[in-house]
Amino acid sequence: MVKLDKIYTRGGDQGETSLGDGTRLPKSSARVMALGEVDEANAALGLARLHADEGMDEMLARLQNDLFDLGADLCMPIHEGASPALRVTDQQVAWLEARIDTVNAGLAPLTSFILPAGTPLAANLHLARAVVRRAERAVVHLLEAPDEAVNRLVLVYLNRLSDLLFVLARAANGGEDILWRPAGGAKG
Repeated sequence: MVKLDKIYTRGGDQGETSLGDGTRLPKSSARVMALGEVDEANAALGLARLHADEGMDEMLARLQNDLFDLGADLCMPIHEGASPALRVTDQQVAWLEARIDTVNAGLAPLTSFILPAGTPLAANLHLARAVVRRAERAVVHLLEAPDEAVNRLVLVYLNRLSDLLFVLARAANGGEDILWRPAGGAKG
């Protein structure tokens, strides 16, 4: 476990931060930006948990822990000779896929795009989904950097997580999807 006796170190006062292997990077680097987006996604899940029943809360708690694993993965660059690190696994992705299939089986087929709204739980799950999508885009940007090595399962996990949050939000609306009506708000 991590033990933090002192919260501030002054190490970031010049716009840099340390990765898990001690490497110092600018806070504007693609890796640090991806880590920040994952952190925000985790906080959005925390907001959703305020509205969740016990079963949903347990699932969201697991997702928050998995996002910490994912952050630990991003925090330890992959390079030869590196010490073993916590990495996102195929099993974590498979767990997400099983949950997506289970939840989606109880939902009516979509007949339109849906608006990110509804119950407080659904709205917060949609918000978390949107933040996860932003984290996913940040990881894509990181993967495109020629000098960065990243576990590709990080990207796969985030993609599946956003899918799970989508079906969970639909379920949280109890089958009452709020459908998009093209030009539905226009008055003529």
